[in-house]
Amino acid sequence: MRTIRLNQNMSINKVLAEIIGGQKVRLFLKNGIYYEKVLIDKPNIIIEGQSQEGVRIVFDDYAKKIHIDGQEYNTFRTYTVSITAPNITLKNLSVVNSSGNPIEKGQSVALSLYGNNIKVINCTLESTQDTLFCGPLPDDLIIRYDGFLADQERYYEGEAYQYFENCKIMGSVDFIFGCGNARFFNCKIISINDGRTQGYVCAPAHSLKQDGGFIFLSCRFLNSDCQNQSVFLARPWRDFGKCVFIDCEIDSHINEALFDPWNDTQRDKTARFWYYNLKNIDESKIVSWAKKMSYEQVRKLKTEKV
Repeated sequence: MRTIRLNQNMSINKVLAEIIGGQKVRLFLKNGIYYEKVLIDKPNIIIEGQSQEGVRIVFDDYAKKIHIDGQEYNTFRTYTVSITAPNITLKNLSVVNSSGNPIEKGQSVALSLYGNNIKVINCTLESTQDTLFCGPLPDDLIIRYDGFLADQERYYEGEAYQYFENCKIMGSVDFIFGCGNARFFNCKIISINDGRTQGYVCAPAHSLKQDGGFIFLSCRFLNSDCQNQSVFLARPWRDFGKCVFIDCEIDSHINEALFDPWNDTQRDKTARFWYYNLKNIDESKIVSWAKKMSYEQVRKLKTEKV
């Protein structure tokens, strides 16, 4: 595998543009701030930082910002880093959307994932609302954004598998969202206060034909500066959205009901929210439409190939 070394005075996009598609390449980033909006659209690339907090890829687009085409950026064009190719690894670095106040500016994505077989190891993902998008898009948005988003961001029937390990993910509202089959292992999920009275960690939108969903194993849901009981673990962005929480530690900022049906919808009737062995939780307070897993279900999930 070829290794290319970069410092903060070099453009990640420029180096990526010079790579021949299909080559296995490792980009090693020395500590520094890389102020750049990065698109990774070639497969088989590893981007590795010198240290998780020392390498920061930063940009500041936001949903209400006006694009060069005269339209607002919308959620899905605000990313700092977007991956549309398969077989990509991010390791030992931070991806930050620094746009700030979402009440005034709207959503601001740090990392968007559309490719299959994506690994994110020892990384920090930081923003406020909609920090991490695990694609693909819901089917209705694939239709709605025809001509607005690139074709590689709009695909049907795609199975996108994504794996996160030892990561720190920070945000305020719906900050892990989408339709990807994403597994989170030993991650710190940190809620921050953006000025609103309620926050939400996950907003899954998986269709009924998807059996994977968002799976959190041995993760810690931590509080930065939120009020007690003010944040929900998940709410379904679309019918049948799926989240699974196993052996996770829950801080006091998480509402004792754990889950919200999404405003005045009836998605509690279709949401697939499961849990097992949550620390610091009184299970009698959890909403009745969430399901407790059996030991056998947990054992099978833990041992299945990712």
